Amino acid sequence: MGPHPAVAAIRLAVRRVLHDVLTEHDRSADHSRRTPRPELAEAGAGRQRAALPERPDTPLVLVACSGGADSMALASALAFEAPRLAVRAGGITVDHGLQDGSDTRAAEVADRLAAMRLDPVEAVAVRVGHEGGPEAAARDARYAALDAAAERHGAAAVLLGHTRDDQAETVLLGLARGSGIRSLSGMAAASGPAGRYRRPFLQLDRQTARKACLVQSLPVWDDPHNIDPAYTRSRLRHEGLPALEKALGKGVVEALARTAQLSRDDADALDTWAAEADSAVRDDAGRLECAKLYALPPAVRRRVLRRAAMAAGSPAGSLFARHIEEVDRLITGWRGQRAINLPGRVEAMRQGGRLVIRQS
Repeated sequence: MGPHPAVAAIRLAVRRVLHDVLTEHDRSADHSRRTPRPELAEAGAGRQRAALPERPDTPLVLVACSGGADSMALASALAFEAPRLAVRAGGITVDHGLQDGSDTRAAEVADRLAAMRLDPVEAVAVRVGHEGGPEAAARDARYAALDAAAERHGAAAVLLGHTRDDQAETVLLGLARGSGIRSLSGMAAASGPAGRYRRPFLQLDRQTARKACLVQSLPVWDDPHNIDPAYTRSRLRHEGLPALEKALGKGVVEALARTAQLSRDDADALDTWAAEADSAVRDDAGRLECAKLYALPPAVRRRVLRRAAMAAGSPAGSLFARHIEEVDRLITGWRGQRAINLPGRVEAMRQGGRLVIRQS
């Protein structure tokens, strides 16, 4: 008799991601074997040098685990599948320090991960700032800690427990902000440096993960922030989405997740178009020409402008659609406007038929 359907589903999702990681690791290893190593070339010339340490034969995959149902289910599936695929598996839990006893809970989660025979296992404490609001600040601190852990341990990937429900919430939040299709595309299955972050559960609902924990008797910690109406995502989860399902019927979450994938495909195509158009709208000195920008389709032109603003030092996380719209008016609605101030102390101005975007 096989495992419970919920357990089988989470294991299959993780197995697919681990296969991808292994394929990429093998491809990289094969490339390394065919690429001459400088230290060996020097040794062959009669100058002996100590060889650089080789990477382990098998890649390391870490799971980011808060102790909640989604990430505990993910950790259990990784612990089960990794040995069967010759993958090393470890775990990281982040203590945000936002609640009393958070350090104790983080230590408990680390113990549970170690009991699953994950190795290495770490509980990392972070300091959460205030920029962008509490949710954004906590997210920034968490990803910084995960990035550091991945670098420290040489991890090939970090698994995150975001589900289809999380994806639907992300799409709705982007819609509420009036963002473009890149925001509506939600979370990617792989993101971060070299696709470091993997989200195996984007096609699975939250109930599947919770059921998998239940049937495996895995202890689960429910973060009180997830039901705190002070947080936008919490209100959306417990009030907004249920209201939509009541008004529109079941299937809203699945439809929003499908919208995310379609939007991502469109956004990827437009980004590629913009990257190719970037050089064509510049003069010999590399300056953006307003007449050529004006001839581009609006969606492509705004992407070129965003790329230019980020290249000048404007942070991607602080550069919103309203900023790009103001810069776009220097092209489409020129009437002698003053320079536009952008995040990161960047300014955009029109001078002699050229668009200049630079540090102020």
